[in-house]
Amino acid sequence: MGHRLSKIYTRTGDAGTTGLGDGRRVSKNSLRIGALGEVDETNAIIGLLLCEELPEDVRALLTDVQHDLFDLGGEVCIPGMSMITGKQVAHLENELDRLNEPLEPLKDFILPGGTRAAALSHHARTVCRRAERALVALAQEEAVNDGPRQYLNRLSDLLFVLGRVLNRAGGRGDVLWQKRKNA
Repeated sequence: MGHRLSKIYTRTGDAGTTGLGDGRRVSKNSLRIGALGEVDETNAIIGLLLCEELPEDVRALLTDVQHDLFDLGGEVCIPGMSMITGKQVAHLENELDRLNEPLEPLKDFILPGGTRAAALSHHARTVCRRAERALVALAQEEAVNDGPRQYLNRLSDLLFVLGRVLNRAGGRGDVLWQKRKNA
């Protein structure tokens, strides 16, 4: 592979457009670019979570997720491309089952907090949900494969469970919501 990113600024976006992977130029405020930005932000916040001390299996899982999110972004960037398959979605489901199995069933809602790593996982979950909503909005206007939407849906569930797992890894339990606590 050559030096594809040897020059970072191109000035081609100065007029408010950007290039898709298929060479077409679109407005920077298009639904497709909005969805792509939300996927990118999801990947970035997972990168921030990876700066924390994490169990090695969680670190490996999140690193794999980052690679999948880059592929997912590529699929969004190149209309008609298919890069996210049922295999990646099934992998998240398997990891969800594995991580959730030892946890006590929830009887109440939990607050996004506890350890810093757990709070970052919950923050990543909310960003991922926003990416999912952006992809749904795009799919109402343009053709989008099902795989990316399904992947983001499972990933947000995984990030919720990881919040619980990371609280336990940090010696904390769930931060339980208390109905009408301040009433």
